[in-house]
Amino acid sequence: MAESESMSSASDVKRELLRHVVATVAYRGGVAVLDAPENFAAFRVSETARTPGEILAHVGDLLEGSLHLVRGELVYLTSAPLPWGEEVARFFSAVKGFDSYLASGAPLACPVEKLIQGPVGDALTHVGQIVLLRRAAGKPVRAESYFTAEIVAGGVTEESFTKTD
Repeated sequence: MAESESMSSASDVKRELLRHVVATVAYRGGVAVLDAPENFAAFRVSETARTPGEILAHVGDLLEGSLHLVRGELVYLTSAPLPWGEEVARFFSAVKGFDSYLASGAPLACPVEKLIQGPVGDALTHVGQIVLLRRAAGKPVRAESYFTAEIVAGGVTEESFTKTD
């Protein structure tokens, strides 16, 4: 195998791993935010702590910012929180936009590792904070086995959580 083919194959594997990590953020984020009461967005554990609405807005900024990064633009987004339902929709829209770019095969203007250690890893951390705040607010998330969950790149949408059997 030629060296360029080997490098291409390695970057394809990294891109697919990044897509899976983004799908994991979407899945865990969906578990964290869906079925939360509207007033949960304003829940505050202390005067200096972010509200769930502020955290979710930041997660949306991280995911939208990641799309800018892969296109070669460094932007710092600081969006004000939307009403909870709109912010949840923005979260899933940001995941979809970012994943669609990754799935397109378009060039990545930054290393996959930097995205995982930076904004994507940060988004996953903040999703965990929302889960913790749900419990503190008396509205814990459902029990979930993330190891056995069906998480597929490009397949985690808001609708995937609202399907009825």
